[in-house]
Amino acid sequence: MVTIETTVRVRYSETDQMGIVYYGNYAQYYEVGRVELLRHLGMSYRELEEEGTMLPVVKLECKYIRPAKYDDALRIVTTIDEMPSTRITFKHEIFNEENVLLNQGQVTLVFVDIKSGRPRKAPASVESIFAPHFAV
Repeated sequence: MVTIETTVRVRYSETDQMGIVYYGNYAQYYEVGRVELLRHLGMSYRELEEEGTMLPVVKLECKYIRPAKYDDALRIVTTIDEMPSTRITFKHEIFNEENVLLNQGQVTLVFVDIKSGRPRKAPASVESIFAPHFAV
């Protein structure tokens, strides 16, 4: 299992007229968590694409528990609890500064060969950065 935490501050543009985070922005917070988890392990989306692999989202689940508000510092906890294969699933929990759980989500992406546009197995570079975390 791999877990990382990152923090973002809610910007005014991410809120509605009541100062509450607009529901669609949670997908962007999830993306921050995904990108930072991969970066923490030593890989960037750019490197993956340069190797010929894309990672489109095929499933997104989002559970709203409590509202996030303008200027809140949100702690995004991102976890991968299964070794990536042709798919990779990121689980997210978002907490406010008082450590109150505001949101839970899950995003599944599929590894796709850029040239063929077809799903593929996770590249060796991805397997190598995750293998130490899923050793039997």
